[in-house]
Amino acid sequence: MLRRTFSFLTASVAASALLLGAAASAQELRVLVHGSFSLPKPMLAQFESQSGIKLSIIKGGDAGEMLNKLILTRAQPIADVAFGVDNALVVKAQGADVLEPYAGAAAQRAAVVPLEGPVVAVDYGYVNLNYDKAWFAKSGLALPRTLEELAQPAYRNLLVVQNPATSSPGYAFMLATIAGLGEEAAFDWWGRMRANGMKVAKGWSEAYYTDFTRNGGSRPLVVSYATSPAAEVFYSKEKISEPPTASLFLKGGVFRQVEGVALVKGGQQAEAAGRFIEFMRSPAVQEALQTTMWMYAAEPRTPRPEVLRHAPEPTGFDNPPQDVIAQKGADWVSRWTRVVLK
Repeated sequence: MLRRTFSFLTASVAASALLLGAAASAQELRVLVHGSFSLPKPMLAQFESQSGIKLSIIKGGDAGEMLNKLILTRAQPIADVAFGVDNALVVKAQGADVLEPYAGAAAQRAAVVPLEGPVVAVDYGYVNLNYDKAWFAKSGLALPRTLEELAQPAYRNLLVVQNPATSSPGYAFMLATIAGLGEEAAFDWWGRMRANGMKVAKGWSEAYYTDFTRNGGSRPLVVSYATSPAAEVFYSKEKISEPPTASLFLKGGVFRQVEGVALVKGGQQAEAAGRFIEFMRSPAVQEALQTTMWMYAAEPRTPRPEVLRHAPEPTGFDNPPQDVIAQKGADWVSRWTRVVLK
């Protein structure tokens, strides 16, 4: 099955590259990406071979950290194109004037979920709670039906979240609580969660792979993604058919994240950068990213892999308006820090 998949991907990449046209000579394209960027190496090599463009992938850390690097280096840009700016960060990027609009075919096509500003949508997903099925089955404790229930003593010391100052999912989850509960009620809830033994991790990896009970930790509830249960099945050494974890979609606890790719203002290789943008919306990449970056494809009618049947999309989500995020986001993080950590 994997051989068939890679054969299909290789053929699709070749077709996409031919449509884009081969570059006349090899040139280096500096691509700034967040730490979760992942595509099959043969696919990237195929793009380089067909286009004549040498990709220099620069890992910029978390998406927020990546954007900060773009802002700090805007006088002398460190990249020509950037992937990973999302709907929580795009207004900040626009305000800092570090991105340029792209007018090619990918920007003209509709996306399943649109992304405002100069960023071309590539994928989308949901930040929400995940729970350890076995832990809850063994404990006999009912799953919380609301965030309010989660703050009750029965759920003391059960949740780990990420710090919104250092983590994209942590920031997204904080935004969801504010949009879903209201600003004052949200920070009241965060204060009660602190008193109820909530743990704060620096980032997603620490929370999921160290603190989550599924991976040997002590917390059976973790802020993660709607696709995480599907990834558990995909990567399982035991070749399980059902995920050991599941998503919990609570009011005020679901954020829809849309991320994309954009030209960096002042970049040196605008034409090559445009080809990379088209590549990111090509059929091959849109199929592949679903089981490498564990996001849903932005290109309409992209087939979904079978494993994503374990990753149903929520029926609702809570996102503040992007202009409100840009206006208040930093203050919210500061307030969260005072309420939860100090």
